[in-house]
Formats: sequence, C-alpha cells, structure tokens
Amino acid sequence: MFARESVALTLLAISFAPLVSFAEETTPLFDGKSLEGWTQQGGNAKYRVESGIIIGESVPNTPNSFLCTEKKYGDFVLEYEYKCDDRLNSGVQFRSNVFDEETEIELDGKQRKIAAGRVHGYQVEIDPNKPDRSWSGGIYDEGRRGWLYPGIRGGDPEAFTKQGQKVYKPGEWNAVRVECNGNSIKTWLNGEPRADFTDDMTAEGFIALQVHGIGGNEAVAGTLVQWRILTLRELK
Repeated sequence: MFARESVALTLLAISFAPLVSFAEETTPLFDGKSLEGWTQQGGNAKYRVESGIIIGESVPNTPNSFLCTEKKYGDFVLEYEYKCDDRLNSGVQFRSNVFDEETEIELDGKQRKIAAGRVHGYQVEIDPNKPDRSWSGGIYDEGRRGWLYPGIRGGDPEAFTKQGQKVYKPGEWNAVRVECNGNSIKTWLNGEPRADFTDDMTAEGFIALQVHGIGGNEAVAGTLVQWRILTLRELK
C-alpha cells in the first residue's frame, strides 16, 4: 500500500514539473522603466513610461501608431493588462511585420500590395469606443483582411458583443491572455475565453502596442491607452 502511494506521489510530482519549468521561462517584455527593446513604426502618437506603465497618447492628423518589440516571436503565451479611454480605439499586435519597401502578397487568392512601413498582422482588439459592438478581445487582421474573429474565421457577432459587454471593465484595468501555438490562436479577456480559431497566414512576427489614428478630431487629442505587466512565455 505504501509503495503504491509513493509511486502515485512521484507521478504527481512529475506531472507538475513541466508547469513549473514553463512558469520560470516567462519573461517581461517591458523593464518598467524605459522603452528599451521597442521601436516605433507608423504614425507619430506619443509613447512614454510612467510608474511602470507604458502610456500611448493620441495625436491628431497622424495614422495608426505602433510601438513594436525589436524581437520577433512565433509560438507563445502573451499576457498583459490595459486601460483605455472610452473615446479611443487601440489594440495589441502579434505575429506582425513591416516591409522596408512596397511588397505584393497573396490574400485569399488575390494579390495585394502592402505599403512600405505599414504594420500588418494579427491584432487583439481594444474596443471601448464602440460599446454597442464591444469586441475587445477579438482578432482583427491589421492592414490585410480585416475582422477574423468574429469574422471570416468564425464567431457570432451578436453573441460576441453580449459577452464583451459583460466581461469588459470600462475605465479599469483589463487582463488579456493570447495563446499562439502553430495555427491555433486563442484569447481571453479578464479570464473569459474570447477568440478561438485557426489561421495559417503568419507564423512569426513582433508584438506591438497600437494607438489608433484619430484623424483631425481635436476633441479626442491627448486621449490615453495604457499597458502594464507585459509578459511572454515562448512555447517550445
């Protein structure tokens, strides 16, 4: 009897060992003090660091702005918290890229040109400025195909909106988890599953923090989106 119990305890310990190992491999993407390891692409929104938080500030008459990691990632678990002014739209790019010169790519059987300097790729939506839609945690394909989930890769828009209205916390910190493993892409918002689909278009790219362009709307100039506790665990 004691032998069987000993074997059971040993197996239990072994089963937990990989979880501990993976947890130790989680690394911060942000040192809490500076923007070292990041570079800005696209528009001229302002990015700064205050009290361990990355702050993005909207600027009129400039396109979408992106603060991008210098390193690229393929399969990973990304976690972060954000807070966004309810008049602003934003998002977090992943498996995203930018070309140095205009490049032609194939999208669903059709050729399309991506402009030089245009950030493109998967984006986890931050969507507080459209409460009647509430698609925060959904996936938008920036600069390419548009909405993937809900959209061409699945998800019921009405049900997704209803869930988003319950899960999203206006004016508060919201926690996001993104899991990319092969062609599987999943997201969670405040612990609740949001997007879950497969897509083979891009296997690797940078992470980027978006401040959406506001056109010439001076009324929302200076609105903020904030991020903190950005961590990533690469999957082997």
